[in-house]
Amino acid sequence: MNKKLIDFNLKALCFKQRAFLFLHSMKVEEITSKEEMLANLSLLQEVYPTLTKEDYSSELDSMLPYNYGQVGVYIGEECVGITGYWIGSKLWCGKYLELDNVVVSKKHQSKGIGKILFDFMELKAKNLNCNMLALDTYTNNFKAHKFFYKQSYAPRGFHFINIIDESGIR
Repeated sequence: MNKKLIDFNLKALCFKQRAFLFLHSMKVEEITSKEEMLANLSLLQEVYPTLTKEDYSSELDSMLPYNYGQVGVYIGEECVGITGYWIGSKLWCGKYLELDNVVVSKKHQSKGIGKILFDFMELKAKNLNCNMLALDTYTNNFKAHKFFYKQSYAPRGFHFINIIDESGIR
């Protein structure tokens, strides 16, 4: 695999987090190629069971040219936590990093992986001179809401949607 280990940000993680990563043979890596992203399809299918490799490949073709990236947490070669992200800019907040599809494997939840992923992404946003981080979540995902609050996220508004083609929604 051609993954790039993100050393500059790992040094900024607290000692306890670095020790946790080391003791569990974990690493945080930028996922840089479409092929590496496709290799983690099974993790995304825990949230989107109908997502096929063909659909995921097509979505990535549409997303990658527009500041989309991914970061994963690995135990050995297994990706146990992943988030997509977008870098953008809006009039009201300036430059921001938006987390997209944050997923921690069901068998590895409540082990600190989400916290490590969120801390890493906050450091990444700071290194990119972003003014804020953002994310969307389903209104009924209360376990995730509790976690987001603990990470200093707060609801600031509503994300209204108007579904035009129901068949394209997972």
